[in-house]
Amino acid sequence: MILILGGTTEASALARLLAERPGFEAMLSLAGRTQQPALPPLSHRIGGFGGVEGLCGFLGDNRVTALVDATHPFAERMSANAAAASRLTGVPLLALRRPAWSAGPGDNWTEVAGAQEAALALGQEPRRVFLTTGRLELPAFLAAPWHFYLVRSVDAPDELPPQARLILSRGPFAEADELALMRTERVDVVVTKNSGGSATYGKIAAARRLGLPVILLKRPEAPDVETVATAREALAWIERTVPEAGPPGPTQALA
Repeated sequence: MILILGGTTEASALARLLAERPGFEAMLSLAGRTQQPALPPLSHRIGGFGGVEGLCGFLGDNRVTALVDATHPFAERMSANAAAASRLTGVPLLALRRPAWSAGPGDNWTEVAGAQEAALALGQEPRRVFLTTGRLELPAFLAAPWHFYLVRSVDAPDELPPQARLILSRGPFAEADELALMRTERVDVVVTKNSGGSATYGKIAAARRLGLPVILLKRPEAPDVETVATAREALAWIERTVPEAGPPGPTQALA
């Protein structure tokens, strides 16, 4: 049994690859923060484990032979729990982590440690802010209500700033579409996370073309574990680490 801690496009890609390999049995675990997640073509579960102890119990109870942490780069606690559970149980762990974005010519970035620092970096002069940090970071910007926020999120937040417009949408987002949106909404500054990957890079490229500043939330420090960048690299690691078995049982959903 291979357990994939998911919630990213890389996790979904790995799930699809494993679904095509009858010699491996795998399960994708989703945290449940997204209300309507894209479900994989193999067994899955939704919800937390109950910390390190709960994850250790799950690994043992389900005879997990390999663990792949393919959570979002900002899922700091889950990645730490996965590393700790791997050490305690001896289950091999691989991190499937897309590389972070790097500033290039024409980029005007201010890198900050978190959402509160990002809200402060916006300053006191009212600005039109394209905010794509996710709904969990949104409360930090309620403390700076003099700005207008164009908020894009997969799910609706509990509360919006007084001057805001909400766009409910799931990526990928093309550069041309991001460029048109920023022009139409007269965006002054982009605030986002350094998520990496290509699915949401369009806003970074569009900001560069428009000469707009970007306030970028830095990634938290990740555990020191073996790491790859693509689903195919993760599959190759699984093939080296886990012996193939017989065909898996029927796909089922675990709540």
